[in-house]
Amino acid sequence: MIGQRFLRTAVSIAVIWVTAAASATAAPPAVTAAAASANAAPPAPGLRTGPGSAAGNWPAYNRTAAGDRFSPLAQIARSNVARLKLVCAYTLPEAGAFQTGPIVVGGTMYFTTDEDSYAIDAGTCRQKWTRHRHSTMPNPLHVNRGFAYLGGRLYRGTSDAHVIALDAADGHELWDRAIDARGPGVSIPMAPIAADGRVYVGNAGGDNAGVTGHVYALDARDGHVLWKLDVVPSGHARESWTNPDLPITGGAFWTSFTLDRAKGILYVPAGNPAPDFDVLDRTGTDLYTDSIIAIDAATGRMVGYNQLVARDTHDWDVDSPPTLATTRSGREIIASANKDGLLSILDRTGVGLSTPVPSGGGVPVIPLLSQTPTTTRTNVDEPLSRDHVVHFCPGFMGGVEWNGAAYSPRTNSLFVAAVDWCARVQLVSKLTVPAAGQLWFGSDTPLPQMLDPVSEAKGWVTAFDAESGAVRWRLRAPHPMVAAVTPTAGGLVFAADLGGVLYALDQSTGRILWRADTQEAIGGGIVTYLVGGRQLLAVATGMHSTLWPGAADKSRILVYGLP
Repeated sequence: MIGQRFLRTAVSIAVIWVTAAASATAAPPAVTAAAASANAAPPAPGLRTGPGSAAGNWPAYNRTAAGDRFSPLAQIARSNVARLKLVCAYTLPEAGAFQTGPIVVGGTMYFTTDEDSYAIDAGTCRQKWTRHRHSTMPNPLHVNRGFAYLGGRLYRGTSDAHVIALDAADGHELWDRAIDARGPGVSIPMAPIAADGRVYVGNAGGDNAGVTGHVYALDARDGHVLWKLDVVPSGHARESWTNPDLPITGGAFWTSFTLDRAKGILYVPAGNPAPDFDVLDRTGTDLYTDSIIAIDAATGRMVGYNQLVARDTHDWDVDSPPTLATTRSGREIIASANKDGLLSILDRTGVGLSTPVPSGGGVPVIPLLSQTPTTTRTNVDEPLSRDHVVHFCPGFMGGVEWNGAAYSPRTNSLFVAAVDWCARVQLVSKLTVPAAGQLWFGSDTPLPQMLDPVSEAKGWVTAFDAESGAVRWRLRAPHPMVAAVTPTAGGLVFAADLGGVLYALDQSTGRILWRADTQEAIGGGIVTYLVGGRQLLAVATGMHSTLWPGAADKSRILVYGLP
């Protein structure tokens, strides 16, 4: 992943349907770590449960383990949302790339920055505690996207590839574990998820030479590794990387995971291969990058996958948390909205521990039901060249970024916020391999010059039929949209753009019912919860980024409520 971008014209986007699933299969990856013996140990008391379902809490990055982001609260509704007022604000002592997804449990809000952890009163914004941890290998993007919560403990990743556990009551450290994939270019910016005594997390850094992605399940009690899965395991997957002169690079993680707790299946979104653009030298299929991967949550065994972006030439990571939902017709789906500018809907009905292995062996392919554009898509099949610039949309900072689709059972709709920003790329005249851990794009053009003018970058919020993927309505925003999208039982959808505008939309029509101009770029979470029986809405504002447009001289948590 490099970046994103926005819209040029109010162009009508055609609906694309893809009904055939991929037919290729691959040999299952080996699971490393002592999975069998480690998993035999039962979780400690109080650490068995997953993110709570209590309506008044927002206990996980995407509220539920399934990642639907739907809130059952309805005090704030279409009839009264126009009366929302600012209740309180918490200003951080730092202004940075504030992309955290706040969580709220029992009236306390928890959130993170690159090196700091915070707890505030979710109703008054009064600070309860803060904790600082210096990173020995700072992330140049200075990003951390949040906590997981389980049994009174908080779990987060760090820029130097550690996972730490904090006591939610006062923030003191309970344990600190370094992952074995740590090294130059490796970090953990994603918000982990935690359930059933396990903390699930993955490493980022797949744009850096020699770094590949790994998924870990850690014991929530003490952080020891229960199992580890390599995204590019030995065997058939590594054989699909057909140029032996290039180090295998990619398939890493910078956004959260989701969990089907009933079936015990973890879904993870693996990022792009590198060099990001140069398939003239990177000639294989590069399994299992740019894939949705289904994993047995207890053992780490891969039980299904779909490589949504094959032979990626645009840095189009499969990058957002896969949204799990059961539609009104009873179909179990995965909604995956990514940097390719498509909402992909997959059928997870048959994904499970008893899924039959294909007759030729390998890992079953999760069927693809439909794909529909979320933003402008042009020149998507134009080969990149060493001789001239190729212009394509979405660019490598376009489509959907670290916040994915949301699902509302109220309207049986999926909601996606996207970036409309195109790019122009010319490949290097001769590909060279940088030092291990260094960025590896395959283009000599400086990053800003590879993007269209920032004035042309825009955003979309789109509602899709969860059964068919058809567009129900679409709203164009004047600035890119990377913040989380949150539907509620009150008939609303909350979204925000990098111009600093927070929107409340009618879930059925897309009509703007309320807006607040925070004057601070918004790239973090939007959450709603109860404090003292009162529904509140909170947003992480003030994203001051080296990559993204939008002004922010401070980072804040803003809390809104009805008078």
